[in-house]
Amino acid sequence: MCGIVGLFLKDKALEPELGRLLTEMLITMTDRGPDSAGIAIYGSEKQGTAKLTVQSAEPMADFSALESDLQENLGASVSVSTKHTHAVITVNENQLDTVKTILSEIRPNVRVMSTGEIIEIYKEVGLPKDVVNMFDVSTMKGKHGIGHTRMATESAVTTMGAHPFSTGLDQCLVHNGSLSNHNSLRRKLIKDGLQFETMNDSEVAAAYVTNKMNQGQNLGEALEAGLEDLDGFFTFVVGTKDGFGVVRDPIACKPAVMAETDQYVAFGSEYRALVNLPNIENARVWEPEPATVYFWEHS
Repeated sequence: MCGIVGLFLKDKALEPELGRLLTEMLITMTDRGPDSAGIAIYGSEKQGTAKLTVQSAEPMADFSALESDLQENLGASVSVSTKHTHAVITVNENQLDTVKTILSEIRPNVRVMSTGEIIEIYKEVGLPKDVVNMFDVSTMKGKHGIGHTRMATESAVTTMGAHPFSTGLDQCLVHNGSLSNHNSLRRKLIKDGLQFETMNDSEVAAAYVTNKMNQGQNLGEALEAGLEDLDGFFTFVVGTKDGFGVVRDPIACKPAVMAETDQYVAFGSEYRALVNLPNIENARVWEPEPATVYFWEHS
């Protein structure tokens, strides 16, 4: 049993409120997942740059001289902004892969949470309220975001095992449920060049979507394909640079509710995650249908 929240903003006036709204939604889902929590924020794009969000178990040691060490090895300007156990590294978009390679060499214990032009992922072990406060999520701005509270059932409670999982540029996935064929799928995805940080089945689902989109499918098509290829119980919310998508397995035993107004589209594992959203009393509220893909994109 885990908790998922998501918020896609149609109204730009709400963008400064994204972090605050998601924070309230996520904390409401605490009893569905008290082990760890995470959130993905899709913020503003800065032309010509990309960023990596990274995590360290020893941030004082790993982050104190990270900016100067990266610049020395790269021979170019790098910006590093730290938030507790995480840091956001901003670089020229053409140097993203090079920076990842350098980082693995000079800071082997640092783990990459996400890469892309606008995505930032923050996740840690602990209660949702502690995790979001740790990173000041309530102050973050953005166009859309998704969050997850985890109750571990089959794997260890670790930072890397927390959701969201990101396996592609500006992509991430959160999951409530379990997959029965993740081991065989992992082997196939590794042959296709995908890399994994954990043995978590949800990371396999994220990599599956990334692989399909790398092959030219859009998010909706990738999720449709997953209905055929992914065995088990699942509710997925998937984030991309332009929007997010939702899909439930054909049995749909994991709870889900959605709401839509002229200002936003929202997702929650339960309705109580949505009750404090603006104008929720006038929203169209519904339960997503089994084996049906929903997705929204910014124009």
